[in-house]
Amino acid sequence: MWQLLRIELYKIFKRPRTYISFAAIGAIVMLILLAFYVDGRNYMAFGLQSLTQTFDIEGKVLNGYLICFIILQTLLIHVPLLIALVAGDLVAGEANMGTLRLLITKPVSRTELMFSKFLASVVYTMMLLVWMAILSLLVSVLVFGLGDLMILKSEEVVVLNKADVLWRYFAAFGFAAIAMTTVAALSFLLSIFAENSIGPIVTTMSVIIVFTILTTMDIPVFNKIKPFLFTTHMIGWKGFFDAPVVWESVLTSAGVLVLHIIVFVGAAIAIFRRKDILS
Repeated sequence: MWQLLRIELYKIFKRPRTYISFAAIGAIVMLILLAFYVDGRNYMAFGLQSLTQTFDIEGKVLNGYLICFIILQTLLIHVPLLIALVAGDLVAGEANMGTLRLLITKPVSRTELMFSKFLASVVYTMMLLVWMAILSLLVSVLVFGLGDLMILKSEEVVVLNKADVLWRYFAAFGFAAIAMTTVAALSFLLSIFAENSIGPIVTTMSVIIVFTILTTMDIPVFNKIKPFLFTTHMIGWKGFFDAPVVWESVLTSAGVLVLHIIVFVGAAIAIFRRKDILS
């Protein structure tokens, strides 16, 4: 299995387009950091004007922890596309190049082959999130320094002491890893039905967009299915920034996402084992 995983990782990282994702995240984070470094005080003054009319706000509100929170809210919307670019190509890309039939003639079971491909997509997803964490958290703290984290919500303002913030980011990135692995698993499943990677990538993003729209619409008939949509639970990382953390909600969301991963990957392996490979 280790040898298969190494081969699949080599296939992923030998392609120049794999590094587009890392470059895109780096560019977006740097642009956000530059924007807040140049004009952050005016932006904060505008965002807090309703509060400053009633309350006195002291301390360093514009700090690295706040910038990281803003970056997370922005990037985790777009990262699924970067995940799908690679996961959707794992099987469809082999079919497109005509190497899939040759691959299954090797003395390796189809289950091992598929599992190694999925594990390779998980490794890629983890590396992308680690890169994002280094840029958004470490660089933000280096540039803007530390301070208490103040989060404006629709009905309340949450203020977290700076000594109580770092572990929440580690937990949030861990949760994001589960959420993004769910996207990789869906794209991986769709990849076995196509002979080029465009189909799985577009379909994955279409599913996420449609489900996200359903999640945001407050209509009774949709409210009944929301708890079963994985997109409902992908934003569960925000729960770590509540005070106190509602652990039941966070763990339920994580459990639903893990269940989706198991179903998607299990279905992909089961279907591929019975699939006639013609290309």
